[in-house]
Amino acid sequence: MEATIDKPVRGTTVLGHPAGLFVLFFTEMWERFSYYGMRAILLLFLIDNVRGGMGLSELEGAAIYGLYTSSVYLLSLPGGWVADNLLGQRKSIFYGGLIIMLGHIILAIPSGPGIFYAGLCTVALGTGLLKPNISSIVGELYPEGGARKDAAFSIFYMGINTGSLLGISVVGYLGQKVGWHYGFGAAAIAMALGIVTFRTFGQRYLGDLGNYVARPAADAGSSSGGNRSLLVFIAGLVVVLAALQLTGVLDLTTAPGLAQAMGTIISLTALGYFVYILVAGGLDATEKKRVVVLFAFFLAAAAFWAGNEQQGSSLQIFADRYTQLNILGWQMPSSWFQNLNPAFILIFSPVLAGLWIFLANRNIDFSVPAKFATSLLLLGLAYVVMIFASEIAITGVRTSPLYLTFTYLFFTLGELFLSPVGLSAFSKLSPKRYTSQLMGLWFVGSALGNLIASLFAGGFDESNVAEMPSLFQSVAVFSLGFGVLLLVLIKPLRKWMGGIQ
Repeated sequence: MEATIDKPVRGTTVLGHPAGLFVLFFTEMWERFSYYGMRAILLLFLIDNVRGGMGLSELEGAAIYGLYTSSVYLLSLPGGWVADNLLGQRKSIFYGGLIIMLGHIILAIPSGPGIFYAGLCTVALGTGLLKPNISSIVGELYPEGGARKDAAFSIFYMGINTGSLLGISVVGYLGQKVGWHYGFGAAAIAMALGIVTFRTFGQRYLGDLGNYVARPAADAGSSSGGNRSLLVFIAGLVVVLAALQLTGVLDLTTAPGLAQAMGTIISLTALGYFVYILVAGGLDATEKKRVVVLFAFFLAAAAFWAGNEQQGSSLQIFADRYTQLNILGWQMPSSWFQNLNPAFILIFSPVLAGLWIFLANRNIDFSVPAKFATSLLLLGLAYVVMIFASEIAITGVRTSPLYLTFTYLFFTLGELFLSPVGLSAFSKLSPKRYTSQLMGLWFVGSALGNLIASLFAGGFDESNVAEMPSLFQSVAVFSLGFGVLLLVLIKPLRKWMGGIQ
């Protein structure tokens, strides 16, 4: 029976890879169409007071945008737990897709703020259930690991960015040129296509992968203790937040205050979960060292996404207000600048995927820590470009589109050195019984970065234009500094990876 199930997974190949990779490729492509398409117009909708938007201030809109985008990734952690302990990865992906589609349908219905926010919450819940588990199955297709697995994640990443490119183009155009809710409706249709793709081809080409709960029976005796520890941790979070509210450190009655509270939750959750796995996870010494390495990668990812994810917040505002959009008499939707990132990724992904295999075949080592360091250095260079652009913008002159183009180019190259590599590294280094949960923690790094990016964007109001160069400079200095620090730590991090490349 097992041999029969495995045959489609191992035997059917496309371009030298299991056909199941491309089932996941197209499922993720449609899901990312819906996510990035809606994200491209979300902040513009929140601050619009002319075309039927919410009419919020930049500070409030950016805070809500950050709460949504960070929640999407933060919920990947419980989404991974649900897959590891209750549903398995395949069911989690399917149910997650249905919930995402429902959320976009709610957003597509013109309504009041309460219904709209309920739609955002629904999309976030579904994405948290789907996102970590589809990436985990990609890793399971390549139990041998190595450069071929890295190349597979690069191909998978092309699916993410094909969806992003299509989503931003279609949803961005419909939202800005036709009507906001038409854009949200297009996102719902895209997710429906993703669900159909996964259900139609998953059973044939994924075999039995992801159908069962991964936690071994031997852990059953300790599960109640682990659940009690998690409940204590959650109760501790509630106590900390209540104390911060009562002492006036945070104001949970405002969107910016909630965003800051979310930052506290994300930071404490990530730190607490890593400590929990290290102390009470039943790991041996080698596994513990690898989890420590994953924590270092998590911090690097959070730093990177804090800069990169300003594409939908501060850089979206910069594109809309301070960049020349008139092209031969046609006014380009400002959200289309976000297309540069996925377009560049589609161009350069196969180049870098081939480079990793080329280097591996010649025993030339470009380690994962070195790739992470390179990504942060490239991010810093992107913001050096924005310093020059903002110096022009504060004079009242709209800047050339070339500034944002080169910024997005550096973003893209940095992302390719970090994101698909990080997905592969978490898949390789995670102890088997915690694969989906640790993959969820990888996305929690994105959650923290998204939130930092949105809080940063809150400073982009009309009365604060002169501060733009210094704001961008702070991001550049931080990114370059963190990149240099990782360069220094390459050798010990490689040692603690325990021979895994």
